[in-house]
Amino acid sequence: MRAARLHGAGDIRLHTEDRPGPAGADDRLVEVTSVGVCGSDLHWFTEGGIGDAVLDRPLVLGHEMAGVIRGGPDDGTRVAIDPAIPCGACEPCADGHPNLCPNVVFAGHGTCDGGLRQFMVWPAHRLHPLPDGLSDDDGALLEPLGVALHAMDLSHLRMASTVAVVGCGPIGLLLIQLARRHGATRVLAAEPLPHRMAAATAFGAEPADGSDTADVVFEVSGSDAAVDTALRLARPGARVVLVGIPDGDRTSFRAGPARRKGLTLVMVRRMGEVYPRAIDLAARGLVDLAPLVSDVFPLGEVTAAMATAAARTGLKVVIRPR
Repeated sequence: MRAARLHGAGDIRLHTEDRPGPAGADDRLVEVTSVGVCGSDLHWFTEGGIGDAVLDRPLVLGHEMAGVIRGGPDDGTRVAIDPAIPCGACEPCADGHPNLCPNVVFAGHGTCDGGLRQFMVWPAHRLHPLPDGLSDDDGALLEPLGVALHAMDLSHLRMASTVAVVGCGPIGLLLIQLARRHGATRVLAAEPLPHRMAAATAFGAEPADGSDTADVVFEVSGSDAAVDTALRLARPGARVVLVGIPDGDRTSFRAGPARRKGLTLVMVRRMGEVYPRAIDLAARGLVDLAPLVSDVFPLGEVTAAMATAAARTGLKVVIRPR
């Protein structure tokens, strides 16, 4: 089979490798059909790491994944692949926070290869059957939808509130959709790229101006400038949810204005067990995933795919390995 491995910053190469085989009774062989390129993948690609995790061996990236089970009792089942395998035994897992598990195995991160390959083996209990109405690309986008849904849960958003979204990439656009479904009366958007602002307005947001404020603000960029904008848009007593991952693993902002407003800042770490809810939302047409896909590449053009995603000339870049 073919696999794309990251050897260093900007250095991703195609390899021919043996097809993996299931190691345990709960394992399934999955033919990978669609992989979305995430902002965290771009950190790996452009920096050779993310946060305190650094590349120490050639790594297969990709954690927004869908595929088809090949062989065994579930042969032919189309699935969305939850990239996280929490240990289930630690205190965060026991407390219902598997996304905070210190022992989690996560696809495309650290020592665990991800989805940019034709086949992978993954535990059956982390594979979610896809309804017929959802495409394989929709299945891959369930992971960013899950992150957006988890961020929405953390926001404590109340009905008839005003929401602001700073950074209108795919997760920001999903948050706009979720906020409208959650009963927000106004959804404001702040985004410097014209094509992404156009997408935000198409999903029902309005451009934020200098006098606008919001009850809940989602920051989905990771840059200090975006954090400053989020804090400016927040009303006194508001909740600011930081979803973006900063370059260089550091975020800074002026403390005075945030302190005087008495803001609550919330950090988002991946997602909890939200795949079933995300699938239900997408299957019922309450969230539209298909318009988020702007560029599609085969695995053989993985370098071009990563470069396109890094240039941010579109929305979601998808790679189809098979």
